[in-house]
This record gives sequence, C-alpha cells and structure tokens, in this order.
Amino acid sequence: MSVGDGATVSSGADDRYLSDPNRISARTPAEARRVAFAGGIGTLIEYYDFALYGYVSTIIAPLFFPSNDPITSLLAVLAVFAVSYVVRPIGGIFFGWVGDQHGRRKALVVTVIGIGFANTAIGLLPTYAVAGVLAPILLLAIRIVQGFFAGGEVGGAATVIAEAAPPGMRARYGAFTPMGTNGGFAIAAAAVGIVSGVLATDQLDTWGWRIPFLLGLPLTIVCYMARRTLPDIDKNVSPGKHGFPLLSTLRSHPKALLQATALGIGVQGAAYIGSTFVSIYLVTNLHYAKSPVYWITAGVTLVAVGLMPFTGRLADRIGSLEVAAIGLVGYAALTYPAFLLMGVGSLALAALGYVLIMVNMAFLQVASFTVTPQLFPQEVRYTGTALATNLSVVVAGGTAPYVATWLVRQTNDLRSPYYFVAVTCLIGLIAVTTMRKQSHASSAA
Repeated sequence: MSVGDGATVSSGADDRYLSDPNRISARTPAEARRVAFAGGIGTLIEYYDFALYGYVSTIIAPLFFPSNDPITSLLAVLAVFAVSYVVRPIGGIFFGWVGDQHGRRKALVVTVIGIGFANTAIGLLPTYAVAGVLAPILLLAIRIVQGFFAGGEVGGAATVIAEAAPPGMRARYGAFTPMGTNGGFAIAAAAVGIVSGVLATDQLDTWGWRIPFLLGLPLTIVCYMARRTLPDIDKNVSPGKHGFPLLSTLRSHPKALLQATALGIGVQGAAYIGSTFVSIYLVTNLHYAKSPVYWITAGVTLVAVGLMPFTGRLADRIGSLEVAAIGLVGYAALTYPAFLLMGVGSLALAALGYVLIMVNMAFLQVASFTVTPQLFPQEVRYTGTALATNLSVVVAGGTAPYVATWLVRQTNDLRSPYYFVAVTCLIGLIAVTTMRKQSHASSAA
C-alpha cells in the first residue's frame, strides 16, 4: 500500500488517514523515538496501577470487604476493579476532546498525573477495621477517579506514536505502547513479589501491601517528566474547527469505531485473563505460594515485552492485521492447554502454561495499537482511538477477572475461563476479517 513518501507497506489496514499530507510527524528520527518513548512510558503508570490492584486483590479483599467466605470478599474487590473501568469511556470522551481540540500534550500530561496520584492515594486508605463502611466507599471512589483519567491515557499514547512514526515503520514504533502497558504489569508484579517475599504474612496483610502503591509516586514523576518534554506533537491540531469530536466520530466514522472496538474486545478479553486473572487463579484456585507466582508473572510479562520489537518488525513486513490474527488464533488455541498445565501441580509447568498465554500478547497488542489509530482522521483520532479502546476494556477487560472467577465458582471447572477467552477472540477475528476485506476493496479500487 503506497504511503505519502513513496514507500510501500503491507499494513493490512486502511491507513489513508496516516498517509495524507497533513499527517503529524516528528521532524527527525530522534524526535520520533522520543515521542514513542514518552508515549510508552506514560502508559506504564496506568497499567502499573491497574495491574497492582489485581495482584493485591487477594490480600486487600478481606481488609476492605470482610466476609466468612474468602471468594465473596474477592468477588467484591474484583467488582470494584470492574466498576472503575465503566467510567473509562467518559474519560476517553473528555480527554479525546481535549487532545483533538486543544492539544495532545495537555491531555497526556494531565492523565498521567491523575492516574499516579490516585494510585498513591490507595496506599493511604484506612481499612474496614479502622473506618468501617467508609473504607470500601473510599476505595470505590478512588478507583472511579483512576478510571476517568485512565480513559484518556493509552488511546492518546497510541495516537501520538502513530502520528510520529515514519511510514513503513508504524508497527515497530507502535510497539512502544504495549511495551509500556505490559512493562507496568511486570513492574507491579515485581513490586508485589518483593514485598510478599521479604515480609511476613501478617506484615504483608496489615501494612506491607501499601508499599507498591506508594512506589507509584516516583514512577508518576518519571512519566510526567517524559511527557512534559515531548517534541511538538500539536502543530496540526486545529482548535474548534471540527465541532465536538465525539459527535463527529459517531456521525462520520461509526464503522471504524465498531471495528476498532470489536478488535479491542479480542485484545482486552484475552490480555486481561493473562495479565491479571492468572496470578489470582494460581494463588486462589490452585494454591501456589504468592511470592513465586508474582515473580513468574513479572518474568513471563517481560518475555512478551521483549518479543514486541520483533513482532512490530514482523507486522511492518507482513501486515498488522495478519499479526493480529496470529495473536487471536494463538490465544484461542493455547489458553486451554495452558490451564491444563497450570493444574498439574508443578510450578514450573504452571510457568510454562503462563508463557503459552502471554506470548500471544506480543502479536495481538502490537498489531491492535498500530491499526486502531489508522482508522480515524487527525481531527478525531484521539477521541476515536480512546473511545474504542475504552469501550472494549469495559466489555472484556475490566470484567475479565470477575467473570473468570465467577465462572470457576459457578461451574467448578478450573478451566472454564477459557471459554471467555474463546468468545472474545472470535469477536476480534470477525473485526480483523472485515478490515481485511475493506482494505482489499480499497486496494482494488
């Protein structure tokens, strides 16, 4: 597919919006790399926060939702996890408006500050034993605030990276977004692994769980500094010229929004089972020790992150949609055998099963974060990308740990979460198929 400078790429997606002469691009390769790095590292704090909450959920569940049934407490704390995602589309709409109408930089700086300070606040909350019912109310309120700010984060990062990436190299630059998100997962797992390994159980359950949340503050400062010094990413933003971006997106680009959301459902449903639920599953359902599970989680996530630069190059060579299909099929084919391996009783085999799930992330997420911004024109790109990402997260991401835990409880089948993965992957594959047909039709024309 031809692009603006005469290079040819096989994106597999309709990339005409990033091929036009008004495409925002960094002036030099060094600036493009700075944009990619700052975009990726900013998403790190978002997913550090959300992953951290999932990893400590088995610890904080009885502290905020005491019950005679540990699973009831766990479901309650996971319901809070899910509710925080419901407000993400609202944040996506608001920060999409800011980013499309008033500048990408403003939106991305505010979101990273808001997420970071909310994350730190959780580490300072009183528990139910101290504050009674006020404790879970405060926890829910802070998670809602986090969800609002997070709604404008990853979609905005994907947008500015897509706009800065040189033609023909969009996927390898786009890989910085999922490298940042999954880097957040890995650092969160390592932080919990350290405190759970160093502290006694009673120390971890009373005050030690707070330490990883408080460590989010210096991470926030690092991410803020990277965002604050971004090269000019707003030179083609035209305040007020295109109306309210949400209405323009819904009116003029409903098909793109539906396709991007469906692809995102495949991404989020599979990814959140792997990156959030599996650690809960290994501890709660299979009764492995907490500390090694957290370290395994960090390790396998880093394996996926390490593969992303290579899958980005592959996507630039054979097409992002083709790489997305590889990831979706991989999740559908390997997740069930992975659950079988985890149930054998060997921590080594459980780790191997975890790798089988997470390796697919390197294909699917790189492709998705590359394709989605290409579906929307510049004037609504931030809004369209953020809205599609957040709608898919509401449907299949934030709900994944809750639904998976509920399925195990209702069916008494430890492998039942696989069916959730299979359904979301099917939805993602349908989206990929429609986009490939659309791309082929455009090429033929």
